[in-house]
Formats: sequence, C-alpha cells, structure tokens
Amino acid sequence: MYLVFTTNSFPWLTIFVGLPISAGFLIFVFPHRGNKVIRWYTIFICVIELLLMTYAFSYYFQLDDPLIQLTESYKWINFFDFYWRLGIDGLSLGPILLTGFITTLATLAARPITRDSRLFHFLMLAMYSGQIGLFSSQNLLLFFIMWELELIPVYLLLAMWGGKQRLYSATKFILYTAGSSVFLLMGALGIAFYASNEPTFNFETSANQSYPVTLEILFYIGFLIAFAVKSPIIPLHTWLPDTHGEAHYSTCMLLAGILLKMGAYGLVRINMELLSHAHSIFSSWLIIVGAIQIIYAASTSSGQKNLKKRIAYSSVSHMGFTIIGICSISDMGLNGAILQIISHGFIGAALFFLSGTSYDRIRLVYLDEMGGMATLMPKIFMMFSILSLASLALPGMSGFFAELVVFFGIITAKKYFLMPKILITFVTAVGTILTPIYLLSMLRQMFYGYKLFNARNSYFFDSGPRELFVSIAILLPVISIGIYPDFVFSLSVDKVEAILSNYFYS
Repeated sequence: MYLVFTTNSFPWLTIFVGLPISAGFLIFVFPHRGNKVIRWYTIFICVIELLLMTYAFSYYFQLDDPLIQLTESYKWINFFDFYWRLGIDGLSLGPILLTGFITTLATLAARPITRDSRLFHFLMLAMYSGQIGLFSSQNLLLFFIMWELELIPVYLLLAMWGGKQRLYSATKFILYTAGSSVFLLMGALGIAFYASNEPTFNFETSANQSYPVTLEILFYIGFLIAFAVKSPIIPLHTWLPDTHGEAHYSTCMLLAGILLKMGAYGLVRINMELLSHAHSIFSSWLIIVGAIQIIYAASTSSGQKNLKKRIAYSSVSHMGFTIIGICSISDMGLNGAILQIISHGFIGAALFFLSGTSYDRIRLVYLDEMGGMATLMPKIFMMFSILSLASLALPGMSGFFAELVVFFGIITAKKYFLMPKILITFVTAVGTILTPIYLLSMLRQMFYGYKLFNARNSYFFDSGPRELFVSIAILLPVISIGIYPDFVFSLSVDKVEAILSNYFYS
C-alpha cells in the first residue's frame, strides 16, 4: 500500500528542479568577462538553491510524517496522461540535501577552468537539476527522464575535461549507463501499461497494484540491471574505476557523492517499495552478492597503483554494505543502508577531492611514484589521513555507525536463518578488515618515505584556503553524524517503518 499524498500550495520542488538548469542557460548570454565571473555565478546559484532547500524543508517538512509531502502534480502531456508529479518523504530528503551540499562544494572545488568554462559550469548546474528531479520524482516516466538527464553532462564532463584516456572512459560510461537505462524504460512502460485500463506512471497507482509473480520478477530484473550498473553492483561495475581514473576531480565528487547513490535510491524506491514480492525472492541472492562485493572490491583495491582507481574500488566495496542493508528487509538494516548512502556520499567526495588537490601539486597519479608528501604538504596529509580513517569506519565517524547498524540489521533480520546470517556477517567482517589494509597502505605510499622530498624541485604548495574550506566543510558532517547519527535516522525511520509495515516474508 502506498501512502496518500499531502498537498502544498507553493511549488517548492519545481523551483528546486528548474532553478539550476534555468540559471545555467543564462551563462551563455553573459558578456565574456573571464572565467571568474562565470565560476562565482555558478557557486552563487548553488548556494541559493541549497539555502532555499534548507529553509523549505525546515519549515514545511514534517519529520514524523511518513507521507509524501510538498507534493505537486501538473498535467504535462495530455496524449497519454503524463503528469509532472513531484513529492518527497524521509527517503528522498537526505539524498536531496546531500546533492545540494556536494554540488556546491564540487563547483567551489573546481580549479579555474580555462577551456569552455561556460559549458563546464552549465553542465554542473544541469546535473544539479537532474539529481534533484530524480530524488523528488513521483512518476515513473519522469524518474526515467531525470535518470537520463545525468548521462549527457557526465559524458561531456569526462570526454572534455578528463585525462589521457578520457574518450575511452567516456565511451565505456555511456555504453554501460545508457544501455542499462533501456531496461529502466522497459520496466516503467511495462508497469504503466499493466497498472490499469489507461496507462499511468504514477508511483501511488503502481505501488497499490498487484502483479502476477512471473511478471513482477521480470519487472524487478529490468529495474535491477539499471540500478546495478549505477550503484554499482558486481559484475556491472567495471565502468566506474575507469571513469574515476580519468575524470576531473570535481566530476569525481559528483559521481562518488551523488551519482552512485541514485542506483541505491532506485533499489529502495522502486524495487523494494513497488515490487515487494519479487524483492523478497531476490533479496537472499543479493545479500550474497553484496558480501562478495565487499571482499572482492576491497581485495582489488589493494592491487591498484592508480590513486583514484584505488579510491574507486573502495567505493564499490562500501556500496556492498548498502546492498546488504536494503536486502536484509529489517528496520535496522534499511536505516543503516540509508545512513551509508549519506555517509559515503560525504567521504567518497572528500577523498576524490583530496586526490585531485594532490595531483594539482605533484602531477603524479601512480602510488609507487609518490612518497614523502607528509613533510612537504602537512595540511593535505592531515585531511587525507582523517578522511581515510573515516572511510575505514573509525568510531566517532559516520561510516562506523552506518556499517554497525547494517551489521545489526542482518543479524536481527527475521527473514533469514541463523547460520546464513552468521556466515554473511563473518564474510562482511572480513571485508571491514581488508579496508584498513588498502587505505593505510595508500597513506603510507603517498605520505611517507623520501621520494618527493629528495626530488630536485621538492618545494610544493600546501593546501590553500579553498582546499581547507572544502575539506573541513565535508569533514564536519562526517564527524557530526558519527557523534549523533540520530539526525539522519530521524529523517528515514518513519518512512522505513511504512515501507516494511506491509512487507511479507517469504
């Protein structure tokens, strides 16, 4: 059963979706006065959007209400009854605020772009609109449109401002993500045409519809393929290390902080909420995949010599906890998965930002060529070390509680027998042991030793005010959530109870 909409007279969500991309188009009519004007204009739009969202959600969103709130519904295309339908609940509130925060910092983090600055900043704002639109969509076709809106900006950002292998990585990215999107469209169309006599893409109608088991399984597999590529879930993850390895670090911040979370969000919003019977069938297998993913990606990360690829594989490993939490079908597990989405959004974005600032100074990307950076750049060393410890789930950081609650979620899950739960917990615990190995070895290779210290031109600028501000701005919520995780739990706990209230256990 889907929860009934509550109404709001002012179109807050439409403004949040439309403002960034509309303001982005104005960049092209600016008189050409240098890149600095365009950059600060883009940052200004991002900050205004974030402040407006914070205001609207603080005053008009009820945390203890699991219903869809701030709803808007406008007839868009009469021909097949297509509505512009937006609304948010506790599940989408956290990712939307994360999107605003990370996009603002990613725009600030970007070094002055000298090549096609207008296009670069327009693409950043276009991604902003698409991400907000996806997390607030209450219509399957609108969800698909916003999902697709991300592809072109990321492709161009990668192909035009990436590294030496950028065209290969951009092509691989578009083939994986656009190819998987076909399954998302087919699933949306299938649900829409089966739901009633007249095709409807409304989430509410789809959630209250029952399907034959075989048909629901087919729908589930289609959506799963699309979300597994974006999350990513092995073996559909191979585009991610190549993309991160070549992308500009501001693009990497958006990929790690937000784009991967779109897949996990889709798994909960569509696969779990709309297709509960099939999710109950597939969850046992997906938990095994999630446990294998944690071990496999952590082991593979240790063998990566490219700094950004090592961090990319760590992202794949950490997303395994999200899969396990979603498929535990328990209150604690799903809340832990949502906390992991938010936590890794901050930590992943921070690590890619710091890897980019390091590259700006030493122009090296392979770990075996680095060494001695701690002496030359102590501020970057300090921030890199703290956020790496946050990534390996140090107590007092957000990652610790996220992974701990996922552990409790699988242990207390009613769906599974005791021995499988013990086995999955053991395998996952081994993965958490592997995490410090690849992260601490990364820190050792980068910051200790004397390679760079003994180089001829061994003077490098340390972190400046911009880098320190971005690093501290991300670190503060990581520590705050680690000290008081109830803040994030308060956003999702009522919605999680509503999702699981009518769940059946096969």
